[in-house]
Formats: sequence, C-alpha cells, structure tokens
Amino acid sequence: MWMCPKCGREFQRRNQSHYCGIAPQDVTEYIVLQEIKCRSHLTKIRNVILNNIPNVKERIAWSMPMYEKTKQSVSFSACKNHVSLYVDTKILNNFKLQLSDFVVKKNAIYFPYNKELPIKLIEDIIKQCFEDK
Repeated sequence: MWMCPKCGREFQRRNQSHYCGIAPQDVTEYIVLQEIKCRSHLTKIRNVILNNIPNVKERIAWSMPMYEKTKQSVSFSACKNHVSLYVDTKILNNFKLQLSDFVVKKNAIYFPYNKELPIKLIEDIIKQCFEDK
C-alpha cells in the first residue's frame, strides 16, 4: 500500500495518480485546476462534446467531467501524461483500426499531451456514443 503524502489517501500502487482535495464544482473549474500542459486537450475534448451533442448534460462525477444524454454517457480525465476519454467498449471496437496509434484499455482511450488530438476521430466517436439506440 502507498499513502499520498499530500491528501493521506491509500492506494495499491506507489505514486498512484489521483485528485487530492475537494472535487471541483463544474467542468470549467476542473480544467483550470489541472496542469497547464493538460488544459488545451481537456478544453478541446469538452468543446467537441458540447458542439456536437445538443442538450447533453455536463457535470462532475467521480471528480471528473461527465456528459450524459438519455442513457448514454462519456467522461474524460487528466492523467500525468495523457487525457483518458471513457466511452462504451462497443464503441471502441467500432473504431479499433482508427485508434491503432493510441493506447486503448478497457473503456478508455489515452490521448498523450505530446501529440495533437485527432479532433475528427474524437467527434466521430462522441457522435456514435450518443446515437439513438
């Protein structure tokens, strides 16, 4: 077990990435609280969601941005070296070939900060996540 010296929480892995402190009240605050290197990617992903999904509900859940409409949802989080975009695993399977340049684990796509975001691909993924099923 490892205990964060800053917040006192215990984790299985040493130096586990996590959020110390009180959860942000909204997505704008979440983005502002992140390191500068993260903010551009976070803002771009947020804008893709808000500009492509009408009437999507934006909120903070599990200390990260979440977007919901009907029964579908997506979320993202800032990590040390990448932004994780969380979507349904079925959607990830549909985009397996297009995502070959990125790390994909379970229901998350890792977009590294040192690479330009594939905005069109993210738009397509987001749109499919919120398609009427």
